[in-house]
Amino acid sequence: MTGRTVETSGEVLSWAVAEAAFPNEPESGDRYVVQPVAHGVLIAAVDGMGHGTEAAAAARIAAATLEAHAFESPVALMLRCHDALKGTRGAVMTLVFVHRRDQTLTWIGVGNVEAVLFHDGGEAAISPDWALLRNGVIGYRLPALRAEQLLLRPRDTLVLVTDGIDANFGDGLNLNDDPQVIADGILARHHPGNDDALVLVVRYLGGDL
Repeated sequence: MTGRTVETSGEVLSWAVAEAAFPNEPESGDRYVVQPVAHGVLIAAVDGMGHGTEAAAAARIAAATLEAHAFESPVALMLRCHDALKGTRGAVMTLVFVHRRDQTLTWIGVGNVEAVLFHDGGEAAISPDWALLRNGVIGYRLPALRAEQLLLRPRDTLVLVTDGIDANFGDGLNLNDDPQVIADGILARHHPGNDDALVLVVRYLGGDL
């Protein structure tokens, strides 16, 4: 998949995806969302529990719910997905909303979909920020929800990965690479092949949506 740009008034986000299904399964149980709305862009990675057609069905329901209601807050979206996924296998997910004018993001995670924001500090090294993930399964057992907000800097790079990707996926990344190069490299180096896997890379370019 080639990289893409979300643009309305100047370039703001450039993004790319790399993904792989569990061996011998017809489709992946992982899904992603990049949905612009009037006041920002909703970004999400969703992992249906397990793998195969039932996991894929749960992930599709969650992704469709997020796309249809992307204008709502991340906490409200988690609650809406929880209701929509009752009676399915359920899913885990991390949601990120990039706010249009104040150069911030809000993120929230339930389950083990990792999200990390790498900062472009020029010559200075700046430690990345990791989303705080809360234990639970959306559609089955929802934890207490609390979103966090971070400032964004131009050239910050957001990476979301499902649990088919090894935990050390952030090691040795070249943040100057194109998002597609980063996504493909993470999948190639850190997907052992024992689960569905999805890597979503989003670069904040600055400007106004």
